[in-house]
Amino acid sequence: MAGHSKWANIKRQKARVDAVKGKTFAKLSREIIVATRTGGADPAGNFQLRTAIDKAKAAGFPNDNIDRAIAKGAGQLGSDDALAAIRYEGYGPGGVAVLIEALTDNRNRTAADLRSAFSKNGGNLGETGCVGWMFEPKGVVTIAGPIDEEALLEAALDGGAESYELTMIDEDQAGAEVYCDPTDLETLSEVLKIQRYSINQIENRWIPSNTVDVVDPDHARSLLKMMDAIADLDDVQSVTANFEMADDLMAAGLL
Repeated sequence: MAGHSKWANIKRQKARVDAVKGKTFAKLSREIIVATRTGGADPAGNFQLRTAIDKAKAAGFPNDNIDRAIAKGAGQLGSDDALAAIRYEGYGPGGVAVLIEALTDNRNRTAADLRSAFSKNGGNLGETGCVGWMFEPKGVVTIAGPIDEEALLEAALDGGAESYELTMIDEDQAGAEVYCDPTDLETLSEVLKIQRYSINQIENRWIPSNTVDVVDPDHARSLLKMMDAIADLDDVQSVTANFEMADDLMAAGLL
């Protein structure tokens, strides 16, 4: 999970920068709309919506915009039935498998944008199913702060966790990612909150079952540029890949 966690850390840092620019607002709004449409407008009874609202607030999304997105998802401001969740798959430089989740009201536009992001950076958008079998969905709770591993293990097991991994939330803050079956994510997050852990993020994520070790600097640069271009697309909610990469190579590739 190491390479995947590194990319997750990069995404968290990028999200903070994008939030300042307002680039994440469209994605957050769509996530709230779909969560409302799927499970109802009451956050108390809709874990997906509650998580989407928490994420939006952490990014500085205005409360009025949150309320508007909920109303839209509930059909109070017109229908959003055209908004569909679609999974795309492809290959990056060096044969890296890439999995993308999108929310779109125009499949042709999204596919064209993704095809361009792949092809301009040495990759190619593939057919549905070409790499999906390499990934498994997991619920992930990211916690921040100093970690007592024995205490974390006990709390995690109480919440139905399968494993955990120590990580760096950012350059100067340690933390951990706790993994579980997606159906146990709400329970796990509540148990960790009760145990007074500082919850940084709650999400469903695709975890690769095998990884590709990227050692070529040109491949690394093209791959990270491609991942960044994909993540920047308004319709894309998440992007992940099955690469491992040394820290110095990753740092150089992001320059």
